[in-house]
Amino acid sequence: MKINETNRIGGTNPYQKQSEFRTEGAKKAKQKDEVQISAAAKEMLTTSKLNSTERTERLNELKQSVASGTYHVDAGKIAEKLLPYLNNNN
Repeated sequence: MKINETNRIGGTNPYQKQSEFRTEGAKKAKQKDEVQISAAAKEMLTTSKLNSTERTERLNELKQSVASGTYHVDAGKIAEKLLPYLNNNN
């Protein structure tokens, strides 16, 4: 008497399943991520590079004033900039 007939209904072959799993995994590994930078982002990159010397000078001035304790924050200007943002989100 045969216990494991090859032509029985519902018979599984574990080796077949492993090979199917490996081929599916190989297909997934071939997919690659892509990044597309918009024209607006490219323009922003070029404009930030043009003003790099002015920007570094301004940053150094701000760092010195913060380090010395003479930097003053104008709360009115901050409120003016935040108000339109807060109105749009409500």
